[in-house]
Amino acid sequence: MKQIAIFNHKGGVAKTTMTFHLAWMLAMQGKRVMVVDCDPQCNLTGVFLGDIDSDDYPFESSDPQKPRNIRDSVRPAFESRPYIIEATELYVSSKQKNLFLLPGHVGLSEYESQLAVAHELSNTLSALQNIPGALHYSIMKTGKQNSIDFALVDMSPSLGAINQNLFMTSDAFIIPMAPDLFSSMALKSLARTLPKWGEWGRKAAGNLILKAADYPFPDVTPKYLGSTVQNFRKRSRDGEEAKPTQAFQKWFDRLAEARSNDLLVALQDAKMLLPEAIYLKADASPDKFLMEIGSLDGLIATAQELAKPVFAIDLEDDTSYRGVVGENYQTKIDDVKDRFASGAKKMILLTSEF
Repeated sequence: MKQIAIFNHKGGVAKTTMTFHLAWMLAMQGKRVMVVDCDPQCNLTGVFLGDIDSDDYPFESSDPQKPRNIRDSVRPAFESRPYIIEATELYVSSKQKNLFLLPGHVGLSEYESQLAVAHELSNTLSALQNIPGALHYSIMKTGKQNSIDFALVDMSPSLGAINQNLFMTSDAFIIPMAPDLFSSMALKSLARTLPKWGEWGRKAAGNLILKAADYPFPDVTPKYLGSTVQNFRKRSRDGEEAKPTQAFQKWFDRLAEARSNDLLVALQDAKMLLPEAIYLKADASPDKFLMEIGSLDGLIATAQELAKPVFAIDLEDDTSYRGVVGENYQTKIDDVKDRFASGAKKMILLTSEF
């Protein structure tokens, strides 16, 4: 199983939407995919549930040894319970075979400070040695039990200890962004942060105490698969393929500059890039976007109600859109489907070498 971190510490970049759509498309292409909701806001879990009519959270764990969400799955390590971490019961999508959810829990954030302390002191306090590897152990054990090919980890927009841990125990990562000033700033910030995380991860993987833990910290260096951009307007000129409007193109150019001059340079030094030949084989140059997804307009609200991605909407059965409006929306649906299909194929090729 490949664990893929979907991460940007800037919010508002359609991270959860991208994760859900990409996971669905990978499942359409025959992969068994598990999405792991590690954002305490639990937006990804909400997307799977759709318009649920319930006052109670459906994934609470009545038996502590039969976890049904990510928080309860790692409780044995964080609360020193006298039992081991077990595989989490997955929620199986009723609308797409091969697609599974490891549900989130708002209480996961309660472990943030404890994990931060363990990151700093586990090399000297053996009582903390089981904490740094717990999240990865839980995800991998659940994936193995369910024969999962890809685990896509949806993370919160922060630089906290939970995200640092999830990022540095993943095989690879994707950075979603939006065409705006703050995404450009975020890339420069990540260029400074990710190498520091990489150095910490290498030290943790080589720590003898963490190697001897019940849940060992893995020896892995996450690799950059690419970045995605979403939520922008496109316009076709003179019959050519639709491109970002001039207002958005300015930010595309700024993102490209920050990616090339700051992020990729830092990732190269931190050994977080794949060999150039692998990017070429997948037609996924790291200095270009893995996917460019324009504005989804009113379709995203319909998709969320249906617990489907936009490209799975059937306008005839699922909506009242007809005529010119329906034709325009169908064009958008087809475009989104093609772009996610291409992105999923590239991701499969990029990860096939490790």
